Amino acid sequence: MWLQKQIQLQAKARGFHLVTQEIVRQLPELKQIKVGLMHVFMQHTSAGLTLNENADPDVRRDFESFFNHAVPEMNRITDMSMKAATICRLI
Repeated sequence: MWLQKQIQLQAKARGFHLVTQEIVRQLPELKQIKVGLMHVFMQHTSAGLTLNENADPDVRRDFESFFNHAVPEMNRITDMSMKAATICRLI
């Protein structure tokens, strides 16, 4: 069996979110598949996908903590000649 389908996930705030159930709800055909491989192509420039075992909620907290430190919500870069600030949000 071959399945290709486009689905849309609910908009989320910045952060790491569990989306498994949201995906499964939109793919009822998965019940017919016993063994397979899923490729996920996300059509959003600032979205990323990490696969984790989800056995411990600390995993998401650790990721969130790291990225909040590495890429702060508001990273201001000042252009002195224009006296303006550009706000870059990377994630």
